[in-house]
Amino acid sequence: MFKRILIANRGEIALRVIRTAREMGIECVAVYSEADAQALHTRMAHVAVPLGGMLPSESYLDMDKILKAAKDTGAEAIHPGYGFLSENSVFAGKVKAAGLAWIGPPQGAIETMGDKIVSRRAMKAAGVPMVPGLVDPVDDVAMAVRDAEDIGYPIAIKAAAGGGGKGIRIVREPSEMESAFRTASGEAVAAFGDGRLYLERYLDSPRHIEVQVMFDNHGHGVHYFERECSIQRRHQKLVEEAPSVVLDEALRAEIGEIALRAGRAVDYEGAGTVEFLWSAGEVFFLEMNTRLQVEHPVTEMITGVDLVREQLRVAAGEPLGYEQKDLSINGHSIEVRVNAENPFSGFLPSTGKLHNLRAPGGPWVRLDTCMYRGLEVGLQYDPMLGKLIVWGADRDQAIQRMIRAIQEMNVGGVHTGLPAALQVLEHPRFVSGDIDTHFLESLTIESPKEYEGLAAVAAAIYRHKKMNRSALAPAAGSRAGWSARSRSETTSYVQRAGMESL
Repeated sequence: MFKRILIANRGEIALRVIRTAREMGIECVAVYSEADAQALHTRMAHVAVPLGGMLPSESYLDMDKILKAAKDTGAEAIHPGYGFLSENSVFAGKVKAAGLAWIGPPQGAIETMGDKIVSRRAMKAAGVPMVPGLVDPVDDVAMAVRDAEDIGYPIAIKAAAGGGGKGIRIVREPSEMESAFRTASGEAVAAFGDGRLYLERYLDSPRHIEVQVMFDNHGHGVHYFERECSIQRRHQKLVEEAPSVVLDEALRAEIGEIALRAGRAVDYEGAGTVEFLWSAGEVFFLEMNTRLQVEHPVTEMITGVDLVREQLRVAAGEPLGYEQKDLSINGHSIEVRVNAENPFSGFLPSTGKLHNLRAPGGPWVRLDTCMYRGLEVGLQYDPMLGKLIVWGADRDQAIQRMIRAIQEMNVGGVHTGLPAALQVLEHPRFVSGDIDTHFLESLTIESPKEYEGLAAVAAAIYRHKKMNRSALAPAAGSRAGWSARSRSETTSYVQRAGMESL
């Protein structure tokens, strides 16, 4: 096993890796930008190395600086986390060339799965079911119109080097093709430096389901069942859960075997996620993410497996040591992303200084976060501040536990998407499991004005109770007049109003 590793990332994923590594007796090296000089991951690591600069291009995306930090500190391996360089095949190759272990899949697997066209060809050859579409790029609008007629409308135009929802446009009729094609191509060039596009049929109301896989370098692989990630906006996930309510045991086993077949087709090693679209009882390959996913904690909660520990073990050359039959699902888990954004203003980014932070507690509640009081939230990085995860014996219990945890949580200084997540969790369609990838778009997120009167009443009650606490205080030994329920309800009202100030 490694004695010292470097984490080439920041925020909650860096903390996540550090925590598991510490439990395994592995020392950790953190790297940080000027903006992250006081970040929690720099304080929890054994060694912290400044990379300089405020922007990602000057720090977390600078391969040479990261490799030098690893060499100077005696790190034996590099864990890329997710985002930044985690799916960069060039960086993976440089890490290996420097004599370091890469805690991720082989360079070839990253290259194949990182290119949507190449990956579609590989999956088609492996017999993996795919959404009807092309396995070659389209060169111009005329070709796109011709091919779309064969595939059938509606059509999804997608960037070959895409990710994060960029370079995607939906076309419902031929007259829309030219504008959508040019826009998607331009966005793809700007985001990835690669304007190649391909076409596939657009499924109107699918569910987004993904399977977590892990392969060692001894020829063994397992899957840890599936996650449901259909609650998303602009292809960015907000609420994730495991397992999916739509899969029965037969389809669960089938989709797991398909995911393993996809990994074996590219000689995969380490952790990966095979993503599918489910529609009318059928599953279709979407893509494979060659890294750990943001939503991996829900899988950990239902399987009892520390996926980062497994990543480290596999990268160090250890065999998995167990088989698929040894894994099972226990209960239900839900994750909500805590993003610095205002759900009442189109989910625009929210910036500011965190002046208050109250984390929820209680049984089976987990908060993976990089937040602390005094944190300056800017625009340099992804808006995700953390992830709130709960476990329940069944889905209903998990939903109620998450609702309670959100109501209990307080992030003062910036808006977060938690009020929107709360409305999702309380919606009858979500509770019944009747969801798809357009659910959030169809939901009208109630603005703070809907709650202004309620919030004002709640605040007035709080001030009144506070000012008259001595007068209201009952005899010694009896319960206080300002009940926990009153405070909880007031806090809930204010949080749902988006004020998050108590």
